[in-house]
Amino acid sequence: MTTEDIILRLNNVESAYGPIKAIRGVSLKVRRGEISTVLGSNGAGKTTILKTISGIIDPRRGSVLFDGHDITACDPALVVRHGLVHVPEGREVFPLLSVRDNLLMGAYTRSDRDAVARDIEASYGYFPILRERAAQDAGLLSGGQQQMLAIARALVAHPRMILLDEPSLGLSPKLTKEIFEIVVRINRERGTTILLVEQNANMALNAADYGYVLENGRIVMEDRCEVLRDKDDVKEFYLGMKEAGVRGERRWKKKKTWR
Repeated sequence: MTTEDIILRLNNVESAYGPIKAIRGVSLKVRRGEISTVLGSNGAGKTTILKTISGIIDPRRGSVLFDGHDITACDPALVVRHGLVHVPEGREVFPLLSVRDNLLMGAYTRSDRDAVARDIEASYGYFPILRERAAQDAGLLSGGQQQMLAIARALVAHPRMILLDEPSLGLSPKLTKEIFEIVVRINRERGTTILLVEQNANMALNAADYGYVLENGRIVMEDRCEVLRDKDDVKEFYLGMKEAGVRGERRWKKKKTWR
């Protein structure tokens, strides 16, 4: 992996909420044009990583580099202008605005109206239901439709990279599968790099190219996703495959670093 291949790099990043350290010395790299994923249990620090990258939280230590630019503790609007867009956990659409106005909010840093119109049309191509509901208030959409809107709004910003936080949260298995298929299409068809945080490890590992496992704010494992899927610890604790054996269970109980 050459320096030119890396679009995002975190170097020994530490972030906290008051006295509570949420991530501890996290270093990771995301390769241009790929989907990378961060797996971990609730409270492991996954969302904090994305918030630190996008500028919502300022790190106490370390650095965040995006496409060669140091964006550590940058204002979130400036991060968006660099081409890095965050789709937050819980969708956070504007409920009293129409679907179309929500999409236009994704273009608030842009002035190229014709290109914005093309990107809105492209978003409708990925999510046809949004075209049908374009005049409807976003707060009246279903949970799955709101997730589609949140991703579509990110696309209207014309990003080079998307930070995608728990896209399956609260969705049925059928909708989760549909959302992940579209995320993979966006990556393959548009070349958009994606950093995905997701508790549905099976979906994440099948969609992504490279993965990190986060435990108590630290990266404890990383590899290509096809390799991670075959590791006993991942099978046991994230994929629910009990045949992985008791070896991983013993390591978990003793809180040792995974190998």
